[in-house]
Amino acid sequence: MPLTRYFVWVGSVLLTLLFIADAYLPKLPPAGAIDELPPAIRIHSDQKWPERVVYDTSVPMPKAALAANLEINSAPPPKVAIASPKLREALAELRTIDAKLPANPKQPEARPQGKRNLAKKRAPKPVLFAARRSPFGWFGPTFW
Repeated sequence: MPLTRYFVWVGSVLLTLLFIADAYLPKLPPAGAIDELPPAIRIHSDQKWPERVVYDTSVPMPKAALAANLEINSAPPPKVAIASPKLREALAELRTIDAKLPANPKQPEARPQGKRNLAKKRAPKPVLFAARRSPFGWFGPTFW
């Protein structure tokens, strides 16, 4: 019974506070009584954006013959120097070992480093689809 007495007492105090607040607080106007429109909010920016790009599609496309004439009138491409036959033979006989020799023979070559495995892949933990819960206190299925 003390719980019901508590709810009755707290409920009556809250109801009394609600009546007091209603008597002293100003009344709000009804929702339909407002005749004036809310002020228009206009936001202006100080930032100047670039002007809009307009493509003129009414102009005909330039002709391809005009572009071909420009290529004919342009300067000829520069001439490439032709290697002498002796130079070509010398380059053909060059071995790849000769090309890889270091510039300074006193300095030893850097040894190539092997690939390192920093992290090993591990097998994922097995997933349990169902687990038996232990009974709580006297409740639950128990076999005697």
